[in-house]
Parts: sequence; C-alpha cells; structure tokens
Amino acid sequence: MPKPRSAVWSGIAWDGKSSLLAADMHFDRIHRHATVLGIQTPDNLAKSVFEVLTDLELPGEANDSTDQAAFLVIVGVRSNGEFYVEPVVIRTWPEVPLSAISLAAPTWDEPVRGTKHAEWGPYRDARLTAIENGADIALLFEEDILVDGDRCAPLLLDYDGVAYHPRHSDGALDSVTIEQIRPELEAVGIPVRPVKLTLDMILRASEMVVCGSGMGVRAIGSIDSRTIGTPRGRLFQAATEAWFSRLEVGWITAGDI
Repeated sequence: MPKPRSAVWSGIAWDGKSSLLAADMHFDRIHRHATVLGIQTPDNLAKSVFEVLTDLELPGEANDSTDQAAFLVIVGVRSNGEFYVEPVVIRTWPEVPLSAISLAAPTWDEPVRGTKHAEWGPYRDARLTAIENGADIALLFEEDILVDGDRCAPLLLDYDGVAYHPRHSDGALDSVTIEQIRPELEAVGIPVRPVKLTLDMILRASEMVVCGSGMGVRAIGSIDSRTIGTPRGRLFQAATEAWFSRLEVGWITAGDI
C-alpha cells in the first residue's frame, strides 16, 4: 500500500473532451493538501493537465445521465513532483434513495488526516464492503461521529433548517461539491455549516443526501436499515437544482485559466 505522503490527488468531472467541472476549486484543493503533505506541485499544473486532456483515450462508455458528468479524471501529483491524469468511467446511480451501511473510518495521524492523500485503499475497501452487504454506499464513523462517505460527502438537513456536513477538523475532506452547491442552497434559505455530526443528529434529521463529483447529488434512504428522515425532500430538491446549475455553467477549459 502506498504511503500517504507519496501523492496528492482529486477526482474531477470531465466532459470527455476539453472541459473540467470546477477545475479551479479542485486545483486549489490539490495545492492546499499538497502543502500539508509536503509535496511540491508544478507551477503550471493546471495548464499541463488541460494539455493532456486532448490526448486522453476514453476509458469506456460515457455516463449519459442528465445529472452526472460523462467521466471523471483523477488528477494527482506524486511526491517527486510528477503529475498524472487518469480517466475513469462513472457508474449510473438508481433514482431511488440509496441505502448505506456504517463502517469504522480509517484513521491517519495529523496532518495527513483530512487530506486527499495516496493511501486511499481503506475508502475503496469500504465501498466494496458496502456492495458485498447489499448497500449502495458506506458512511464512515469514528465512534458515533460521521466523518465521510466512501466516495461522497454527506450533508443532512437538521430540524433547525440548517444543512450540516462533517467538519474538516474531525477528519472529513473539504468537499468541492458542497462548496459548489453552497451558494444556491443558502440563496433559498438553507444555511450550510460544518459541525460534529453525531449519530443522534443523523437519526433525527429531516433528510440526508450525499454528493460528489462523480455521483452528483443522491438521497439517502437508510443507514444500517434505519430510515433517515424523509428522503428526496427540500434539501434534495435544492441541492439537485444547484448541481444541475453547476453542470450547465461550471465547466472550465484551458482558456479560462
């Protein structure tokens, strides 16, 4: 298994041609996390990645769902300063609310904790465990504190009308997708705030969604067979509309950097 500090990366939605969704935000996160991990990123990283896009071979069939991108690209920088770009096929998700299982979150020492580092095997293992147990995704907990999802960021609507997501200080990634949809959520009266997300908060939530560059926005129906709120409610509708907006206007090309 690679050591955490051997690379930093991010999964970015790709149209299969020359555009990346919210590329500026992803590159900013790569640079932030690289600094934490002690990795020197190339000065021209964004420009170099866009140059590579034009020669990438498609990894398979494009996802044709209206609420998802066609592909992902994994953009990373190794500890020796070399960058890489790997295209990835995106799976299609069901329209019905997803089922989740709770698993123990992997733990890393500070300051690696909460970065998009190279030792990502435990997240992939969590995904496989969820599938093996008949669930769609895994939600990762430290004791009764929700830290992250196996390929997504959780966001729940509490009874007070605020949408809460796990705190970076508790080990969660700083989600690019949540940052993209945050302005529109707040514009319709749903404040978005980080908080220590306890199991009690989740069980009393009005509803819960998960979101990510590849999956878009998905409603959560249950965790460990326990129903969570009322799926596909106000939060889901607002987050989905915000995500559709991003799929329309959030694409960046080489000429935009």
